[in-house]
This record gives sequence, C-alpha cells and structure tokens, in this order.
Amino acid sequence: MLDSHIFSTKVLAETSMAVALTVILREILPPLYMMPQGGSITVAGLVPLLWLALRRGVVAGIFAGMVYGLINMSFGGYVVHPIQALLDYPLAFAALGLAGFWKNNPLVGAISGIAGRFVCSFLAGIVFFTTFSIDGVIMSAVYNGTYLLGELAISLVILFILAKEGITYIYL
Repeated sequence: MLDSHIFSTKVLAETSMAVALTVILREILPPLYMMPQGGSITVAGLVPLLWLALRRGVVAGIFAGMVYGLINMSFGGYVVHPIQALLDYPLAFAALGLAGFWKNNPLVGAISGIAGRFVCSFLAGIVFFTTFSIDGVIMSAVYNGTYLLGELAISLVILFILAKEGITYIYL
C-alpha cells in the first residue's frame, strides 16, 4: 500500500513544478545538441525529475517521469509501435525515478536514473529500430549512449552544485 504522504498536496505541487521545469528545459529552450533520429542533449533537462526523485523518493519520481514522458510524446514523439512508445516515452522517463533509491548520494542516484532511461531507450532501439544482430545492439547502445552521456554529465554537474550548497533537500 502506498503511503498517503507521497501524493499529498505539497508533493503533487512539487511534482507539477518539476514536470513544468522539465518541459521548459527540454521542449522550450533549444537543445545543445540534437541527434538525427531523436534524442538530444539539453540544458539540464533531466535535473528537475532527478531532483524530485532524490527529494521525494522512487514513487514520486516514477510518477513525475511517467507524466513528463506522456507530455514529451504529445509534443511530437516518434511512434512505430505501442510497445516502443511505452519504452521510449513514459517508461524511459519514469526510470529516472530510480534516483530516489539513492537519496543520500545524489550523483549515484543520477547515474542510476539515467542508466534506467538508457536501458529503456536501448531496448526500444534494438527491438524496433535495428536488427537483432550484434551490429544492431552496438548501434542502439552507441546511439542512445551518445546523447544520454551528455545529459548525464550536465546533470551530474548541476546536482553536485545543488548538493554541495545544501539545496537538494531544502524545505522538506
């Protein structure tokens, strides 16, 4: 059974703000780098979702990521199959909520959350955009790893600064 404080008014308001900030950073501001078939390196676009997961835990982080994934898909997501749509959008961004397992270590949390997102995008890439050969596996890993490593580097720097300044858990 879920703890009722996870969906309290305060947590839902914070979740809404994290999703809204993610929309601004990922959808409104121009990306730093855009991959040819989708995926981009943004101006700290994943930080609000990671920050929420670190502050409020896995369930809130998964919920916020799933909501953002659906919003991201509505902004013109590329869908070839319903399972690919689930893997590339709501599940990939929901995986960022895994950061909540590492509340005491934000950098490890960011790595685990973005690794979870990588796994979802990697699987979608293998199943729906490449062949089931070793070349397809390598291609999916390189393609998705390229932009997600950039996102990870930016997220780690920002989260390091937030943690160093003690801002990560302010007003809890």
